[in-house]
Amino acid sequence: MQHGFTSTLNSSRLEAGEVQLKIENVQLNFGGVTALLDVSLDVRQSEILAIIGPNGAGKTSLLNCISGLYRPQKGRILFYNNGQEHELTRLRPHQIARLGIARSFQNIELFRHMTVLDNLLAGCHVHMKSNLFASMIYWGPAQREQIRFRRFVEEIIDLLEIEAIRHQTVATLPYGLQKRVEMGRALAMRPAILLLDEPMAGMNTEEKEDMARFILDVNEEHGVTIVLIEHDMGVVMDISDRVAVLNFGRKIAEGSPEEIRTNPMVIQAYLGEERGVFSIPLKK
Repeated sequence: MQHGFTSTLNSSRLEAGEVQLKIENVQLNFGGVTALLDVSLDVRQSEILAIIGPNGAGKTSLLNCISGLYRPQKGRILFYNNGQEHELTRLRPHQIARLGIARSFQNIELFRHMTVLDNLLAGCHVHMKSNLFASMIYWGPAQREQIRFRRFVEEIIDLLEIEAIRHQTVATLPYGLQKRVEMGRALAMRPAILLLDEPMAGMNTEEKEDMARFILDVNEEHGVTIVLIEHDMGVVMDISDRVAVLNFGRKIAEGSPEEIRTNPMVIQAYLGEERGVFSIPLKK
């Protein structure tokens, strides 16, 4: 089903396949520990790019650099949107979010005491123009803006099939549904690029299949570029257009799922952790 927020989500004005995000020679250090070393990577409009690697490879650190939570010591990250180039390494997280980069987290970061609906509405606030006073009196432009965002959130609820839990408090929900709500809050930020950090962690097979379907819908129907960290190699190989592999902070491989599953360096990086990690047949 085609949803009304298609043009709202994909506002980058780039053609599919054009470079939307460019990571250039990024290095991130924590004291004497190097989390990322000379990492370069292009993210293309409308693709699903998976970033994989053993535990501690630097995957989440890379997403944190893109979203502005970490500032690398070297290199830069460029975002292309509406005909403009933005250097993300010079911006704060809220400025990056306003440009159109949203994310979910490995550990769920929802407002647990609030309802599902209120959590999704909170995701819209980065784009609201009404000041606090106007929002409190709920009149005129502020009222119209609130109504518009409420309709937008209702479409996200419909897309993610969470109508039945819209008024439930997040803390009362099963883990799998909380992960779905967190993805919904990220979508409420109207992203051109959606960063998903292990969106299927802790889910059973049925929940993973649902989440994979939602990710494909957002990508294919609405043109949202997705950068995905995921440990389930069956999911990665099934839904990704390209895969980048990190190991000890370095990028060791990049290519199609077919190329990655037979790459000797990738197989070596996983030996001892998941020996049969690439034995799952591709569905594409």
